Amino acid sequence: HSRPKPQLRTASMDALGLSELRHLKPRQLLSQVLNFALILSTAFMLWKGLSVATDSPSPIVVVLSGSMEPAFQRGDLLFLWNRNLELDNPPTPGTQVGEIVVYNVIGKDIPIVHRVVRKHQGPSKTPLHLLTKGDNNHADDTELYARGRWYLDREKEVIGSVVGYVPFVGYVTIMLSEHPWMKTVLLGIMGLLVIV
Repeated sequence: HSRPKPQLRTASMDALGLSELRHLKPRQLLSQVLNFALILSTAFMLWKGLSVATDSPSPIVVVLSGSMEPAFQRGDLLFLWNRNLELDNPPTPGTQVGEIVVYNVIGKDIPIVHRVVRKHQGPSKTPLHLLTKGDNNHADDTELYARGRWYLDREKEVIGSVVGYVPFVGYVTIMLSEHPWMKTVLLGIMGLLVIV
């Protein structure tokens, strides 16, 4: 009468679920990989749907600096809206002075969150121009704009106006961008969790 030998399983294999991964049949593994692909494609479709609904290429952004303190802190998650609903009575079209907007400077990838301090529009059908400034900054943003520009073009450079926020939730994305190895580890763990 012989006893079966206990299988040696390391704690790290059990923690990551790798021991179960070896026992999956090819069909089960394919099913798990397809589930993971479905999750990614659903997230992508939700993002694109939100972009269409808000008329903004980035409907959710994270505050990356302290230039808008005390209104927004580094790591706050901002919700943007870029449609002009003209809800005021009488309607006041366009962006207003005091409104907080997110804009991209032509040639730079990082969106900037600042308050509109001045606006200028010539005769009808001319573009609305905005001058912005961070609440925690001493000077306006003309140094940040493209060379030779004194104002932002509302239609071409503004991503949207801030309509809501959740404090500090976006700090995870800041950590992931400042420490790229964390992104790789997180994606690996997510992939393993879906497969197992």
